[in-house]
Amino acid sequence: MQNTDDWYVYMVRCRDGSLYTGIATDVERRFAEHQGNNGAKYLRGRSPLALVFKQRVGQRSRALKVERRIKCLPKKRKEALVRSGAGLKDLLSERKN
Repeated sequence: MQNTDDWYVYMVRCRDGSLYTGIATDVERRFAEHQGNNGAKYLRGRSPLALVFKQRVGQRSRALKVERRIKCLPKKRKEALVRSGAGLKDLLSERKN
């Protein structure tokens, strides 16, 4: 049985350089689905894909909040997050950004 605290937020880089953000309990399985065109519609036709970021965040509700925060970041800040984890502490904070 899956632990309800095992949710991750992840980012996938597309061929065009864009970054897709999602959540999952099994990131590797979900990434395989994306590669097989069985995932998010946004990623279809954007191969090759690369999993560039993965972070365990806890419960699903928290994962959804962190996902939303990442999606609202400008591209430059997303790239810094992928490169070095810059800003991760703030994204994981329980306080509202």
